[in-house]
Amino acid sequence: MDIHAKQRKTIVARTAMDSTIIGLILGATALIAWLSLTHHSLWSARWPDYGHMVSNFPDAAAWLRWVLGDISEVAFYKHEFASIGLLAGAYLGYWANRTGKAWQGFTICYGSGLWPWLVTSSLLGLVLSNLLWGWTVTATSWQPTFAAFVSLPAAMVLMFGAGWKVAINGAIMGALCVTPLCLLMVNYVCNPLGLPVVIGNVSGMAIASIGAFVLCRYVPSLVKSAQPDPSAEEFSVTVSGRAPDYGVVWSMRRVLADFSEAPFFGNEWASLGLIVGALLAFTLNPMSPVYGTGLLPQLLAGQALTSALGVVIWRRQWMARGWYPTYVPLVSVVPAAIFTYGGEWQVIISSALLGALIAPPLACALAQRLPGYMHGFIGNVLSMALSTLLILPIVGWLASH
Repeated sequence: MDIHAKQRKTIVARTAMDSTIIGLILGATALIAWLSLTHHSLWSARWPDYGHMVSNFPDAAAWLRWVLGDISEVAFYKHEFASIGLLAGAYLGYWANRTGKAWQGFTICYGSGLWPWLVTSSLLGLVLSNLLWGWTVTATSWQPTFAAFVSLPAAMVLMFGAGWKVAINGAIMGALCVTPLCLLMVNYVCNPLGLPVVIGNVSGMAIASIGAFVLCRYVPSLVKSAQPDPSAEEFSVTVSGRAPDYGVVWSMRRVLADFSEAPFFGNEWASLGLIVGALLAFTLNPMSPVYGTGLLPQLLAGQALTSALGVVIWRRQWMARGWYPTYVPLVSVVPAAIFTYGGEWQVIISSALLGALIAPPLACALAQRLPGYMHGFIGNVLSMALSTLLILPIVGWLASH
């Protein structure tokens, strides 16, 4: 293929992907605003709360809020503003990286250049999951319809590269394998045993993803084509040539980036959009994000603390490896402890410290023992399940004494 023709195809593909992503973000924002302005009964305080959303199923506005909320569910914020902020911030980080801006932050999606394909596959898996399994959600029954957005589809893109075959098959397997297994784990293991649902969520992600990667190993046509896909051209990325100094500023940036690690973004702008969106939702109505618990300030404090402790404690691992899973307790141990035992300072500090000490090295050890044809995130989610199961009883005992 002529090099200029190849460049033109890459530019066209890049422009189409950018336009699609921006259109989705703007369209979702406009639709929420329109529904809110035309459905006056939705308003509670200055924005409808979580209880109003789930009690109004199958109303279209309620379902839209639920599906959009799934995008920020992994951080336990469950709100459309946080979700839109996450996507908008991630796009800004991707654009800044692609255009070589000095303020781009940590290179989004680990410098792979695959963010457009990753987010496309993840969003498609999310939509399919809600279409297939949304009927399980009721006003009194929360269900993990978000699971495909932060698991197998993104991991498959990172493992097998760009292209519609990988993106679509990853999304389908996410909706057909990950979400139903999470549903089974939550409803038939965690709920009967009184365990935090996060254990069922991440266990389902791990088991289903192991099965999917084994399937791809023995049926490679699921992720590989005989002829290269012209639309799968990887977009160029620009990585800062200056080595990090691992000082105070780097540490603060790293803590912020950890908030968007779970959806495989790992970028400060994505995290900032997520947090600002959640804080806006809390300002308009404290009972709107975080499942209507009003615990957003305590949750944010615990998440930031566990990441900061992890970055400090495991700084040498960051320096030696270039990346270390200090985000793991941020989306597992700390939120589970706060929702189980409340937002008192004893719960926040003990869960943050124990999570930072135990969860990252456990995740690293498990990931290192995975075969090469599986993505390392499986070790991370297994660590989330095991460390939550181990740490929560200790936090409960400390909180009661």
